[in-house]
Amino acid sequence: MNLALPILVPVLPALGAAAGLATGRRHPGLARPLAVLPVAVSAVLALVTALQLGTGATLDAATRLAPTGGPEISLALHLDGFSSLISVLVGLVATCVQVYSTAYLKDDPRYPSYAALVSLFTAAMFLVVYSGDLIVLLVGWEVMGICSYFLIGHHWETADARSASLKAFLVTKLGDVPFLFGLFLLGADAGTFRITEVLRTATGGGLDHPTLIALLLLAGVAGKSAQFPLHTWLPDAMAGPTPVSALIHAATMVAAGIYLVARLLPVFLLSSAALLVLAVMAAVTMVGSALCALAQDDLKRVLAYSTVGQLGYMAGALASGDRQAAVFHLVGHGAFKALLFLTAGVVIHAAHTNSISAMSRIDGLRHRVPDAYWTMGIALVALVGLPPFAGFFSKESVLTAAEHAAHGEALTGRLGPASAVPAAAGWTVLVAGLLTALLTAAYAARLWLVAFHAKPVTPVAAPAGAPYSPEIDEADPAHAEPAAMRWPLWVLAVPTMGFGLLGLRSDWLPALLDGEPLRPGSETMVLGTGTALAGLLIGWAAWRTVNARAAAQPVRVPPQAGPPAAETLTAPAAAPAAADPGRLLLGPLYGPAQHGFGVDRLYSALFVRPTRAAARLVRFLDRAVVETYVRGAGAAPGWLGRAVRFAQTGNAQGYLNALLAGAVLLAVLVAVGS
Repeated sequence: MNLALPILVPVLPALGAAAGLATGRRHPGLARPLAVLPVAVSAVLALVTALQLGTGATLDAATRLAPTGGPEISLALHLDGFSSLISVLVGLVATCVQVYSTAYLKDDPRYPSYAALVSLFTAAMFLVVYSGDLIVLLVGWEVMGICSYFLIGHHWETADARSASLKAFLVTKLGDVPFLFGLFLLGADAGTFRITEVLRTATGGGLDHPTLIALLLLAGVAGKSAQFPLHTWLPDAMAGPTPVSALIHAATMVAAGIYLVARLLPVFLLSSAALLVLAVMAAVTMVGSALCALAQDDLKRVLAYSTVGQLGYMAGALASGDRQAAVFHLVGHGAFKALLFLTAGVVIHAAHTNSISAMSRIDGLRHRVPDAYWTMGIALVALVGLPPFAGFFSKESVLTAAEHAAHGEALTGRLGPASAVPAAAGWTVLVAGLLTALLTAAYAARLWLVAFHAKPVTPVAAPAGAPYSPEIDEADPAHAEPAAMRWPLWVLAVPTMGFGLLGLRSDWLPALLDGEPLRPGSETMVLGTGTALAGLLIGWAAWRTVNARAAAQPVRVPPQAGPPAAETLTAPAAAPAAADPGRLLLGPLYGPAQHGFGVDRLYSALFVRPTRAAARLVRFLDRAVVETYVRGAGAAPGWLGRAVRFAQTGNAQGYLNALLAGAVLLAVLVAVGS
């Protein structure tokens, strides 16, 4: 293979980003070509590279960057089936996002900088995927972090965007500090930062501190991939433009942590304690995020919590020792979650609000956005995990991996012994995965039915001055969505429907990965599909129940959102809170789940408030104590000078009198003393 092909994959988006930043203000007409073309060419090159590499083959190339006196840092390239598959996903999603953004943000004055940052973000993820050296991987890891800060805060004039971007940056950096120490300790134990050498050392049992290394690395993974307890930044990141959410939550930043653990899984297999911690973290994340998603009214926050939960599935597969299942679900989820966010952008563009309950009062919304309606339905079915969509096969592979681990037969392949995975980790992931499948189906049914299938009532005009919360980056909903916002939906719908079938034959997707079968087990398939269907039925029954209650007790309320004059909203028969199926299903948990079970408040009480109090104390000490001493040290010579200045009158007679008086005083003192 010509090395120029994989090298150009991360280089082209980086060059496009540099060119976009350099020419965006002076030549804004070049912003769109510089945004789309480099990323699209990189996507094609990633596909060509994957096809040329084939199945079961690897490619390694490296050159030393700098001597360190210890483990060397190399500009290394490592390609195998995992990196090839994920790079194709990154290229596909990034290209769709860039094309979609040309229409979604067509009137945004900061579009050139936005597009350049998206290209740089994409280049950083390509670097993480293709890197064969941990330090170079860290560079891409951190570049994604700073790009996410700027992209989430794209609408910096709003307080929500500013606080969300700062929160995302600080929470992920909180995990990156121990992650950095973990990388250094791993390099010190292995004697190298080259990933292939690290894995060879780990497989041979040559690491001295595997548990400590694994736990330190998990801190960074929890931050980057939004796992409990560092998951709180992801729902708030919805303050950014919707295409950014599709990029961050599908193929790039949140996938980086899962990819790292999958790449370094032999290191984690040396520590049963770390795998158990990962399993518990995944289980809490899965169940908690699904409950929160069931209580959200903001469409994008529902999808954000859904992302957190699906990342929990991937982490659970890794805790069960099966990286094939984790990467399988990562790629499938990347396709249908990007599709969900892009369709959400179209729906928000048409409804002029993020609120699901407000969308339910817009008569005929699904007829206004037919492309988004059908493709969102496809993506939601994949999210629920019904056959034959991609989510079914990938979710069942995770549950199958957990089932095998629970019985002491973990599907670790050639990476380590099956006994390395504790049975408790398998049971934890299996039970949490089945419960999450039930909840996922329930909140997917709630979203679909409330947003698109509310019973039509007599439309009423929105009163003047009614509360109204559009996205800043949306266009006029009176016009149909442009083609650039529609055809990416159908492009992503293809892998959403068909990607899972690649895992059925051993000479297709399994041969590209570790070679182990990806067919779902019969028991877990029945359990997983049964819980998904039960969740759909429960969600539908709850929706019917709340609508029947609303019809029996009609109460007119003012509309929640006030659109432009060309649009009308329908007044609901009852208040949105009372007609929410999530409230009926969750009962007393609805309030806590709506606010993330108070995790943000807990962190505020434990960390934010003490930190602010300490800052106020330091400020007081600095101003009232330290500055007092400093000012005193400067003022004392001034006071002494002013006192001495009174004696300097220039009168010679006065000086002689003072001299005489001093002499007399000294004589008296001497006489008295003698």
